[in-house]
Amino acid sequence: MNKRAAGTAKEQKAAEYLESRGFKVRERNYRSRQGEIDIIGCHEGYLVFVEVKYRSSTGSGYAAEAVSPLKQRRICRVADFYRYTHGLGEDTAVRYDVVAIQGGNIEWLQNAFPHVFAVNH
Repeated sequence: MNKRAAGTAKEQKAAEYLESRGFKVRERNYRSRQGEIDIIGCHEGYLVFVEVKYRSSTGSGYAAEAVSPLKQRRICRVADFYRYTHGLGEDTAVRYDVVAIQGGNIEWLQNAFPHVFAVNH
């Protein structure tokens, strides 16, 4: 299985896991010029942007730690663009989650990181 197919399979597994816990998926693999977000949905009154990370073992680190500050900034930029293009104002409650799949274990890290505001130079 190539990396893209494997990633798609893990994202499907993550979406099913989230839905089984009351999460409502709105979009998967949302892409814009700013980047990509794996899953966008609603949970407990929040618009949630989810990054899915997978590691088959701990040899290259833990999946839960794999969302770098650069990736967080990119996710937030895409989230801002998504809210803008969908007419969702600044008052929309937003959360950034990570679904970490380590081998066969799934961990849902809610509110994994805060919104990172873009800095204009």
